[in-house]
Amino acid sequence: MPTHNPRVHVTFEPATAETLSSLAKSEHKSLSSLTKELVLEALDRREDRALSIFAEARDVKSAKTVKHEDAWK
Repeated sequence: MPTHNPRVHVTFEPATAETLSSLAKSEHKSLSSLTKELVLEALDRREDRALSIFAEARDVKSAKTVKHEDAWK
């Protein structure tokens, strides 16, 4: 059955593969679903880090501010 989602082939060191396999088994998940979940978590963390850097650059004393109530009018 063909899939609509692209596939990615990843090669791990034996120790990493064993760790992933054990974790998947303990969580009652397939190795591929656990790997997908971990990759998505990593992408979210990278996005959060990038947005934090962006926000910190804009967080200066001279920045224009708007009251919360006014922002939602």
